[in-house]
Amino acid sequence: MSFSFVFPGQGSQRVGMLSTLAEHTALVTDTFSEASDALAYDLWDLCQNDPNEQLSQTEFTQPALLAAGVAVWKVWLAETGLKPASMAGHSLAEFTAFVCAGALPFSEAVKLVRDRGVYMQQAVPQGVGGMAAVIGLDDEGVQKACEKYRGDDVLQPVNYNAPGQVVVAGHVAAIERLASNAKEVGAKRVLPLSVSVPAHSELMMPAAEMLAERLESVSLTATNIPVYHNVDYSVAGDVDSIKAKLVQQLHSPVHWSNSIRAMRAAGTDTFVESGPGKILGGLIKRIDRDVTSFNVDTPEAMHACASALST
Repeated sequence: MSFSFVFPGQGSQRVGMLSTLAEHTALVTDTFSEASDALAYDLWDLCQNDPNEQLSQTEFTQPALLAAGVAVWKVWLAETGLKPASMAGHSLAEFTAFVCAGALPFSEAVKLVRDRGVYMQQAVPQGVGGMAAVIGLDDEGVQKACEKYRGDDVLQPVNYNAPGQVVVAGHVAAIERLASNAKEVGAKRVLPLSVSVPAHSELMMPAAEMLAERLESVSLTATNIPVYHNVDYSVAGDVDSIKAKLVQQLHSPVHWSNSIRAMRAAGTDTFVESGPGKILGGLIKRIDRDVTSFNVDTPEAMHACASALST
Protein backbone atom coordinates (compact mmCIF):
# COMPACT_ATOMS: atom_id res chain seq x y z
CA MET A 1 0.00 0.00 0.00
CA SER A 2 1.53 3.31 -1.15
CA PHE A 3 0.17 6.43 0.52
CA SER A 4 0.52 10.15 0.01
CA PHE A 5 -0.23 13.10 2.27
CA VAL A 6 -2.47 15.93 1.10
CA PHE A 7 -3.02 19.24 2.88
CA PRO A 8 -6.24 21.31 2.73
CA GLY A 9 -6.37 24.99 1.87
CA GLN A 10 -8.84 27.78 2.56
CA GLY A 11 -12.36 26.58 3.24
CA SER A 12 -11.29 23.88 5.69
CA GLN A 13 -10.88 26.27 8.63
CA ARG A 14 -13.38 26.19 11.47
CA VAL A 15 -13.45 27.53 15.00
CA GLY A 16 -12.28 24.83 17.40
CA MET A 17 -10.31 22.89 14.79
CA LEU A 18 -7.84 20.29 16.13
CA SER A 19 -9.08 20.72 19.71
CA THR A 20 -9.49 16.95 20.20
CA LEU A 21 -6.01 16.24 18.86
CA ALA A 22 -4.60 18.99 21.08
CA GLU A 23 -6.10 17.30 24.15
CA HIS A 24 -4.25 14.14 23.13
CA THR A 25 -0.79 15.67 22.60
CA ALA A 26 1.00 18.94 23.32
CA LEU A 27 2.60 18.80 19.86
CA VAL A 28 -0.42 20.62 18.47
CA THR A 29 -0.33 23.61 20.81
CA ASP A 30 3.48 23.64 20.68
CA THR A 31 3.27 24.02 16.90
CA PHE A 32 0.77 26.86 17.22
CA SER A 33 2.93 28.50 19.89
CA GLU A 34 5.84 28.58 17.47
CA ALA A 35 3.56 30.15 14.86
CA SER A 36 2.26 32.67 17.42
CA ASP A 37 5.80 33.73 18.26
CA ALA A 38 6.49 34.35 14.59
CA LEU A 39 3.25 36.27 14.04
CA ALA A 40 3.18 38.19 17.34
CA TYR A 41 -0.42 37.21 18.12
CA ASP A 42 -2.08 34.14 19.64
CA LEU A 43 -2.89 31.94 16.66
CA TRP A 44 -4.26 29.08 18.80
CA ASP A 45 -6.73 31.42 20.51
CA LEU A 46 -7.80 32.74 17.12
CA CYS A 47 -8.47 29.19 15.88
CA GLN A 48 -10.25 28.04 19.03
CA ASN A 49 -12.29 31.14 19.84
CA ASP A 50 -11.99 33.61 16.96
CA PRO A 51 -12.66 36.50 19.36
CA ASN A 52 -12.45 39.18 16.66
CA GLU A 53 -14.05 37.14 13.86
CA GLN A 54 -10.84 37.10 11.83
CA LEU A 55 -10.48 33.41 10.98
CA SER A 56 -12.20 33.81 7.61
CA GLN A 57 -10.01 36.78 6.62
CA THR A 58 -7.31 35.67 4.20
CA GLU A 59 -4.28 37.01 6.06
CA PHE A 60 -5.36 35.09 9.19
CA THR A 61 -6.79 32.00 7.49
CA GLN A 62 -3.58 31.21 5.67
CA PRO A 63 -1.22 30.91 8.67
CA ALA A 64 -3.96 29.16 10.64
CA LEU A 65 -4.38 26.41 8.07
CA LEU A 66 -0.65 26.08 7.49
CA ALA A 67 -0.10 25.62 11.23
CA ALA A 68 -2.95 23.11 11.40
CA GLY A 69 -1.55 20.99 8.58
CA VAL A 70 1.96 21.05 10.03
CA ALA A 71 0.68 20.21 13.52
CA VAL A 72 -1.15 17.12 12.28
CA TRP A 73 1.93 16.06 10.31
CA LYS A 74 4.14 16.39 13.40
CA VAL A 75 1.75 14.28 15.46
CA TRP A 76 1.58 11.69 12.67
CA LEU A 77 5.37 11.36 12.52
CA ALA A 78 5.68 11.19 16.30
CA GLU A 79 2.98 8.55 16.69
CA THR A 80 3.47 6.40 13.58
CA GLY A 81 6.88 7.12 12.05
CA LEU A 82 5.34 6.35 8.66
CA LYS A 83 6.50 8.55 5.78
CA PRO A 84 4.44 9.04 2.61
CA ALA A 85 5.60 8.47 -0.94
CA SER A 86 4.67 12.02 -1.91
CA MET A 87 2.75 15.14 -0.88
CA ALA A 88 0.51 17.81 -2.36
CA GLY A 89 -1.26 20.81 -0.90
CA HIS A 90 -4.41 22.41 -2.24
CA SER A 91 -3.86 26.09 -3.09
CA LEU A 92 -2.39 27.80 0.01
CA ALA A 93 -1.51 24.37 1.40
CA GLU A 94 1.16 23.86 -1.24
CA PHE A 95 3.26 25.91 1.21
CA THR A 96 2.25 23.47 3.97
CA ALA A 97 3.48 20.58 1.84
CA PHE A 98 6.85 22.26 1.34
CA VAL A 99 7.20 22.80 5.10
CA CYS A 100 6.41 19.15 5.83
CA ALA A 101 8.72 17.99 3.04
CA GLY A 102 11.61 19.81 4.69
CA ALA A 103 12.03 22.54 2.09
CA LEU A 104 10.71 25.53 4.02
CA PRO A 105 11.25 26.42 7.71
CA PHE A 106 7.94 26.51 9.56
CA SER A 107 8.31 29.86 11.34
CA GLU A 108 9.41 31.48 8.09
CA ALA A 109 6.51 29.90 6.19
CA VAL A 110 3.95 31.21 8.69
CA LYS A 111 5.07 34.79 8.10
CA LEU A 112 5.33 34.20 4.36
CA VAL A 113 1.72 33.00 3.97
CA ARG A 114 0.48 35.81 6.21
CA ASP A 115 2.16 38.27 3.85
CA ARG A 116 0.77 36.35 0.86
CA GLY A 117 -2.72 36.85 2.29
CA VAL A 118 -2.08 40.57 2.76
CA TYR A 119 -0.82 40.90 -0.82
CA MET A 120 -3.94 39.11 -2.11
CA GLN A 121 -6.32 41.39 -0.23
CA GLN A 122 -4.39 44.50 -1.29
CA ALA A 123 -4.60 43.43 -4.93
CA VAL A 124 -8.39 43.35 -4.89
CA PRO A 125 -10.37 45.29 -2.26
CA GLN A 126 -12.88 43.28 -0.26
CA GLY A 127 -16.24 43.13 -1.99
CA VAL A 128 -14.83 43.62 -5.51
CA GLY A 129 -13.73 40.06 -6.24
CA GLY A 130 -14.92 36.64 -5.19
CA MET A 131 -15.10 32.94 -5.93
CA ALA A 132 -17.89 30.44 -6.55
CA ALA A 133 -18.16 26.68 -7.03
CA VAL A 134 -19.85 25.56 -10.24
CA ILE A 135 -21.55 22.22 -9.60
CA GLY A 136 -22.52 19.68 -12.23
CA LEU A 137 -20.71 21.10 -15.24
CA ASP A 138 -17.58 19.69 -16.89
CA ASP A 139 -14.35 21.65 -17.26
CA GLU A 140 -15.04 22.76 -20.84
CA GLY A 141 -18.57 23.78 -19.95
CA VAL A 142 -17.32 25.98 -17.11
CA GLN A 143 -14.79 27.62 -19.42
CA LYS A 144 -17.50 28.41 -21.99
CA ALA A 145 -19.82 29.74 -19.28
CA CYS A 146 -17.11 32.09 -18.05
CA GLU A 147 -16.52 33.37 -21.57
CA LYS A 148 -20.25 33.94 -22.03
CA TYR A 149 -20.92 35.88 -18.85
CA ARG A 150 -17.74 37.70 -17.98
CA GLY A 151 -18.46 40.72 -20.20
CA ASP A 152 -15.77 43.33 -19.52
CA ASP A 153 -14.98 41.77 -16.14
CA VAL A 154 -12.64 38.95 -15.11
CA LEU A 155 -14.27 35.54 -14.71
CA GLN A 156 -12.28 32.33 -15.11
CA PRO A 157 -11.98 28.75 -13.84
CA VAL A 158 -9.37 28.67 -11.09
CA ASN A 159 -9.75 25.40 -9.14
CA TYR A 160 -10.25 22.15 -11.03
CA ASN A 161 -11.19 20.31 -7.84
CA ALA A 162 -12.96 17.21 -9.14
CA PRO A 163 -15.14 16.15 -12.08
CA GLY A 164 -18.27 18.29 -11.92
CA GLN A 165 -16.82 20.67 -9.31
CA VAL A 166 -14.86 23.61 -10.66
CA VAL A 167 -14.35 26.89 -8.81
CA VAL A 168 -14.40 30.16 -10.72
CA ALA A 169 -13.03 33.51 -9.60
CA GLY A 170 -13.17 37.11 -10.74
CA HIS A 171 -15.25 40.21 -10.29
CA VAL A 172 -18.34 39.79 -8.11
CA ALA A 173 -20.64 41.21 -10.82
CA ALA A 174 -19.51 38.56 -13.32
CA ILE A 175 -19.92 35.77 -10.77
CA GLU A 176 -23.46 36.98 -10.07
CA ARG A 177 -24.27 36.93 -13.80
CA LEU A 178 -23.05 33.36 -14.04
CA ALA A 179 -24.99 32.34 -10.93
CA SER A 180 -28.20 33.89 -12.29
CA ASN A 181 -27.83 31.87 -15.48
CA ALA A 182 -26.57 28.60 -14.00
CA LYS A 183 -29.39 26.50 -15.43
CA GLU A 184 -28.96 28.02 -18.89
CA VAL A 185 -25.37 26.77 -19.13
CA GLY A 186 -26.22 23.35 -17.73
CA ALA A 187 -24.90 23.74 -14.18
CA LYS A 188 -26.87 22.35 -11.26
CA ARG A 189 -25.98 25.40 -9.19
CA VAL A 190 -23.35 28.06 -8.61
CA LEU A 191 -22.42 28.47 -4.95
CA PRO A 192 -20.60 31.65 -3.81
CA LEU A 193 -17.69 30.83 -1.50
CA SER A 194 -16.96 32.61 1.77
CA VAL A 195 -13.62 34.09 0.68
CA SER A 196 -12.55 37.69 0.43
CA VAL A 197 -10.32 37.45 -2.66
CA PRO A 198 -10.53 36.02 -6.22
CA ALA A 199 -7.61 33.65 -5.71
CA HIS A 200 -5.74 32.12 -8.66
CA SER A 201 -7.30 34.54 -11.15
CA GLU A 202 -5.50 37.13 -13.26
CA LEU A 203 -6.63 39.74 -10.71
CA MET A 204 -3.91 38.32 -8.47
CA MET A 205 -1.05 39.45 -10.74
CA PRO A 206 -0.11 42.42 -8.48
CA ALA A 207 -0.04 40.06 -5.49
CA ALA A 208 2.09 37.58 -7.44
CA GLU A 209 4.64 40.29 -8.19
CA MET A 210 4.88 41.16 -4.49
CA LEU A 211 5.15 37.47 -3.57
CA ALA A 212 7.99 37.01 -6.07
CA GLU A 213 9.92 39.84 -4.41
CA ARG A 214 9.17 38.45 -0.95
CA LEU A 215 10.36 34.96 -1.92
CA GLU A 216 13.80 36.31 -2.81
CA SER A 217 14.60 36.50 0.90
CA VAL A 218 13.08 33.12 1.85
CA SER A 219 15.31 30.17 2.75
CA LEU A 220 14.10 27.32 0.53
CA THR A 221 15.92 24.03 0.05
CA ALA A 222 15.25 20.86 -1.92
CA THR A 223 12.48 18.61 -0.60
CA ASN A 224 13.14 15.29 1.14
CA ILE A 225 9.71 13.99 0.03
CA PRO A 226 8.39 14.57 -3.51
CA VAL A 227 5.85 17.43 -3.69
CA TYR A 228 3.46 17.92 -6.60
CA HIS A 229 2.85 21.46 -7.85
CA ASN A 230 -0.67 22.83 -8.33
CA VAL A 231 0.08 24.67 -11.56
CA ASP A 232 1.29 21.79 -13.71
CA TYR A 233 1.04 18.69 -11.44
CA SER A 234 4.78 18.09 -11.82
CA VAL A 235 7.12 17.03 -9.02
CA ALA A 236 9.01 19.94 -7.45
CA GLY A 237 12.55 20.39 -8.70
CA ASP A 238 15.24 22.90 -7.74
CA VAL A 239 14.72 25.90 -5.49
CA ASP A 240 14.41 28.48 -8.29
CA SER A 241 11.75 26.35 -9.99
CA ILE A 242 9.82 25.94 -6.73
CA LYS A 243 9.78 29.70 -6.14
CA ALA A 244 8.69 30.41 -9.72
CA LYS A 245 5.80 27.96 -9.51
CA LEU A 246 4.65 29.24 -6.13
CA VAL A 247 4.42 32.70 -7.72
CA GLN A 248 2.68 31.36 -10.82
CA GLN A 249 0.21 29.47 -8.64
CA LEU A 250 -1.15 32.71 -7.21
CA HIS A 251 -2.52 33.86 -10.58
CA SER A 252 -3.02 30.45 -12.29
CA PRO A 253 -5.55 27.63 -11.85
CA VAL A 254 -5.09 24.90 -9.26
CA HIS A 255 -5.11 21.60 -11.17
CA TRP A 256 -6.10 19.43 -8.24
CA SER A 257 -7.75 16.65 -10.26
CA ASN A 258 -4.67 16.21 -12.42
CA SER A 259 -2.36 16.38 -9.39
CA ILE A 260 -4.22 13.45 -7.82
CA ARG A 261 -4.13 11.56 -11.12
CA ALA A 262 -0.37 12.15 -11.38
CA MET A 263 0.15 10.80 -7.87
CA ARG A 264 -2.01 7.81 -8.71
CA ALA A 265 0.03 7.16 -11.85
CA ALA A 266 3.16 7.18 -9.68
CA GLY A 267 1.72 4.40 -7.52
CA THR A 268 -0.29 6.07 -4.74
CA ASP A 269 -3.45 4.19 -3.82
CA THR A 270 -4.19 5.83 -0.44
CA PHE A 271 -4.45 9.52 0.45
CA VAL A 272 -4.14 10.90 3.98
CA GLU A 273 -5.59 14.36 4.62
CA SER A 274 -3.45 16.28 7.11
CA GLY A 275 -5.48 19.12 8.52
CA PRO A 276 -8.96 19.90 9.77
CA GLY A 277 -11.87 18.04 8.21
CA LYS A 278 -12.16 15.83 5.16
CA ILE A 279 -12.91 18.14 2.23
CA LEU A 280 -10.03 16.82 0.13
CA GLY A 281 -10.98 13.20 0.83
CA GLY A 282 -14.39 13.83 -0.70
CA LEU A 283 -12.89 15.45 -3.78
CA ILE A 284 -10.34 12.67 -4.23
CA LYS A 285 -13.03 9.98 -4.17
CA ARG A 286 -14.83 11.87 -6.94
CA ILE A 287 -11.62 11.98 -8.97
CA ASP A 288 -10.90 8.27 -8.53
CA ARG A 289 -13.36 5.92 -6.82
CA ASP A 290 -10.74 3.20 -6.48
CA VAL A 291 -8.56 5.06 -3.99
CA THR A 292 -8.75 4.95 -0.21
CA SER A 293 -8.74 8.19 1.76
CA PHE A 294 -8.33 8.99 5.44
CA ASN A 295 -8.49 12.14 7.51
CA VAL A 296 -6.33 12.14 10.64
CA ASP A 297 -7.41 15.18 12.66
CA THR A 298 -8.40 13.18 15.75
CA PRO A 299 -6.46 10.54 17.73
CA GLU A 300 -9.00 7.87 16.77
CA ALA A 301 -8.84 8.70 13.07
CA MET A 302 -5.04 8.75 13.13
CA HIS A 303 -4.91 5.35 14.86
CA ALA A 304 -7.36 3.85 12.36
CA CYS A 305 -5.35 5.18 9.42
CA ALA A 306 -2.01 3.98 10.79
CA SER A 307 -3.47 0.53 11.49
CA ALA A 308 -4.83 0.27 7.94
CA LEU A 309 -1.53 1.34 6.41
CA SER A 310 0.43 -1.15 8.53
CA THR A 311 -1.59 -4.20 7.48
